[in-house]
This record gives sequence, structure tokens and C-alpha cells, in this order.
Amino acid sequence: MAFLLVLLVIILIIAFKSIKIVKQAEVYVIERLGKFSKVADAGLTIIIPFFDHVRSVVSLKQQTMDVPPQGVITKDNVTITIDTVVFYQITDPAKAVYEIQSLKKGIEYLAITTIRDIIGKMNLDETFSSRDSINDKLRIVLDEATDRWGCKIDRVEIKDITPPADIRDAMEKEMNAERNKRALILESEAQKQSAIMIAEGKKQAAILEAEADKESRITRATGEAQAIKEVAEAKAKEITMVYDAIKASNPDDKLVQLKSLEALEKVAQGEANKVFIPFDATSALSSLGAIKEVMKDK
Repeated sequence: MAFLLVLLVIILIIAFKSIKIVKQAEVYVIERLGKFSKVADAGLTIIIPFFDHVRSVVSLKQQTMDVPPQGVITKDNVTITIDTVVFYQITDPAKAVYEIQSLKKGIEYLAITTIRDIIGKMNLDETFSSRDSINDKLRIVLDEATDRWGCKIDRVEIKDITPPADIRDAMEKEMNAERNKRALILESEAQKQSAIMIAEGKKQAAILEAEADKESRITRATGEAQAIKEVAEAKAKEITMVYDAIKASNPDDKLVQLKSLEALEKVAQGEANKVFIPFDATSALSSLGAIKEVMKDK
């Protein structure tokens, strides 16, 4: 009975040692007698007890690693501190276990040396304005170097760049000066645009006023010319009527001349600035005194 119990315990131990359940997104690196045997994927895996054992459990998830802040000297001899994070994923578990002693340490040291090499070729201002370029260069170099370790570098991000305190104060003063400069430029541009708009408005107003005055003068002149024309036509009609009336009564020459002078006197009282006296009327002017005496006698 005791033998059966011992046998049962041995069977349970062997079963426990033989049956392995691998979780999702993980793999087991299994060795047989100290030599790499296989990579067990997620699910149920059977191994040979006392011959096989699990060398390492490797995660296939994307992992992050913070690179300790490093003091780096730029091309213009300024010491800055850079804090970096690396995103990586294991693509070949066997290489990640057997090709390097510690994958994380290898990535960390490689990132530190690469950062120093890249930043050492750049000026201080370039390090702040070229973060994306630095990230891409770091990712490419790390990805090529870690490929033989069965690892893929997905992203590299610079979390922070910290310059010395005196450099930081100088940069803040420069930024404030630049902001004030931009504000003054914008204010000057606004005043310039305002002055231009005001001048344009005055110009348009002057043009419209001149056009209105021109139209008014043209209209007034047209009206005056029309009035003069109408007055002249009325006087001409009046003279014609007088002439016809005198002609109908068979007047002598002196009476005709007198009536003509009276008509001319009325025409001279019109709106026109000049009166044109017919050449025939000058003969009547010479006898104006005699006509006056005749009228007195009557």
C-alpha cells in the first residue's frame, strides 16, 4: 500500500514537471540537457522531466526602458542633461536569451553612447529644434545594433533636455525679448494697416466728392444753357411778333428802327452776358436824338 502511495506521488511529480502552461504573449525557452531545444508558444506544452527545463520566460509584448539621464556635451561645449525612453519588442526569443547576457543593459549602454555621439555633433540650439531628427537617428542606430539580439526598436523618445541654470536664464531672457519684438512688430503692422485704410477712405471720399461736384457743375451749366436758350427763343419770338405787327400796319423806317431798339433793350435785360446788335441797327442810333425830339413834340 505504501509502495502505491509512493508511486502515485512520483507520477504526480512527473506530471507536474512535464506539463507546462504558457501564457498568452509569452514563450518558454526550453533546454534539453543544457542545450537549446525549442521555443514553446502560448498554450499547453509537454516536456521530458529531468531532461528538459525552462531556461527563460520571454515576453513578446512591447516593452519600455528608461535610460538614466545623461550629461552630454554639445558641439559648442555646453553640458546638457538628456532623459530618454526606448520602446522595444523581442522578435526572436532564442537570440534574446543566448546572444547577449542582459538585453536591457545592452540597449541602455548602446543608447547612452549613441546619444553622446549624436549630440556631440550638434549645437545647443539644434538640440532643442531637432528632437524628431535625434529620435529617428537613435532609433535607426539602436535597431540595427539590436537586430542580432532578436530585438526590434520601435521608437526612441527624448523626454527632456535640461541645459545649465545660467544657459536656461539666458534663453528665457532671449525668448522674452523675441516675444516683445514680435508684439511690437505686430502692433506696428496694425497701425500701418490702419493708416493705409484711413488714407484709402479719405482718398475715396475725395474722389466721390469731386465726382459729385463735377456732376453738380455739369447739371447747373446744362440748366443755365437751357434757360438762356429758352429766353433767347422767347425774345426771338417776341421780336418776330413785333416785326410782323409793325409790318402789317405799313410803318415807316423810323418807326421800325425805334421798335427794333425797344426789342433789343428787352433782350439786353436777359440772362446772357453779351448782346449782339445787328449791323442795320447802327443807322438808327444816329437818328436817336431826332426821334427823341419828335416824341417830345407829340
